[in-house]
Amino acid sequence: MTWNWQQSDWPNFTWDAKRLRKAEEQFLVGSGIVAGTIKHLGDENRELLTIEAISTEALTTSEIEGEILDRASVQSSIRRQLGLATDHRRVKPAEQGIAEMMVSLYRSFADPLSDDMLFASHKMLTNGRRDLKDIGRYRIDDEPMRVVSGSIHAPRVHFEAPPSARVTSEMARFVKWFNRTAPDGSDPLPALTRAGIAHLYFESIHPFEDGNGRLGRAISEKALAQSLGHPTLTALAATILIRRKAYYEALEVANKANNLTPWTCWFAGIGLEAQKRTEALVEFLLDKSRLLDRLRGQLNARQEKAILRMLREGPEGFQGGLSAGNYGTITGASPATATRDLADLVDKKALYRQGERRHARYELAVGLRPVPQVKIDEYGNVI
Repeated sequence: MTWNWQQSDWPNFTWDAKRLRKAEEQFLVGSGIVAGTIKHLGDENRELLTIEAISTEALTTSEIEGEILDRASVQSSIRRQLGLATDHRRVKPAEQGIAEMMVSLYRSFADPLSDDMLFASHKMLTNGRRDLKDIGRYRIDDEPMRVVSGSIHAPRVHFEAPPSARVTSEMARFVKWFNRTAPDGSDPLPALTRAGIAHLYFESIHPFEDGNGRLGRAISEKALAQSLGHPTLTALAATILIRRKAYYEALEVANKANNLTPWTCWFAGIGLEAQKRTEALVEFLLDKSRLLDRLRGQLNARQEKAILRMLREGPEGFQGGLSAGNYGTITGASPATATRDLADLVDKKALYRQGERRHARYELAVGLRPVPQVKIDEYGNVI
């Protein structure tokens, strides 16, 4: 197998820019819609949006790699990093590290990429790790860096990265390319195109002993934020997590050639879907604010606890709907009390009910916004 970095045209990537034109236009239009909607948020909800966006990306980018982190701990660490009030809980190194890295990414989006920035991010990401030799520096091990699956006796090699001896020079070229293609660089590229190529390029080098996937997705977020001109996170990791199998398949194919048209089209679809997911979150926060304002002073402590718990599920809603049994678990209410509380919430138009008796399920009276998959067809149409 000849990998992309072993081919004579590496890293002179090619792609069909015409196939991406409509997607790039839609991304810019969508960015304006999101920015306009955010302006309608109050200070409290803007703060909540920032914390929710950063923590969701931190949690989902880790989950893609099979690491499940505690949301409350990640959010507590993010609040601390942003100088906001916290619950002073003890946060484990993994949650603290990813939170620090994502907040740093958010704050320093406009800064040029550099080796030192990547080294600092890697130190944050690997906070508390004792199993790695190369922390805060590019890998130097002589062993091949491979992505494999299957049994130890008959592994399937999905990708092999350049040897460690080449990493420093490859990364110097990558960093130069990233800064050159920035909006204010000498050879700027459109937002989705640059973010997609940056991710594939970085993953192809695989410069660190561990953490390359999370850093690569962070670099894509940095590219998108630079293109938009303001600090933002575009729910890339959250969207990739949903499409994880397709993500790894697309990466594996792209690692074998330097014509990136299939990869850039796939990634553009992910970028647009991620943007729609971000827009849905902003709209949900507006609906949430209106709902809580309308219900202020009308709910008992149990009802308020249940409503807030449902709202934490975000714009796609409480999975399967809320049952009377769930309500009792959340609030400690008896079955009879749960039935009365839920009927009262329906009367107050805080919830609406579907089904009857033991099959009854309750949803919040806010607009739920499931985000459909976005693809780019062979003609460049966004579908």
